[in-house]
Amino acid sequence: MTARIYQRPKNAMQSGKALLDDWILEFAPAEARRADPLMGWTGSGDTQVQVVLTFGSQGEAQAYAQKHGIAAHVSSTPPRRLKLQTYADNFR
Repeated sequence: MTARIYQRPKNAMQSGKALLDDWILEFAPAEARRADPLMGWTGSGDTQVQVVLTFGSQGEAQAYAQKHGIAAHVSSTPPRRLKLQTYADNFR
C-alpha cells in the first residue's frame, strides 16, 4: 500500500487561503479502473482510493504513515508567486 503526502494547493477560482496549511495523505490506486458492463460507469474494487486523511503538519502525516506501515512519498509544495500589478496596467 503506497500513499502520497502533499500540501493542498490554492484553488484557482478563489482568492482566499483557507485550508492551505493542511497536509493530505492520499492512497495510490491498487488496481486499474474498469468499465461496468451494464451501466458503462468506470470503477474498481479498491476502496482505499476514497480515503483522504488530513494532518496539521508534514511531520504528523509522515509519523502516521510510518506507524501504520504505509510506504509514503512526500511531494514538495511549489512556491507561491505573487503577480503584483496595478489597475492601470490593464490599460497599457
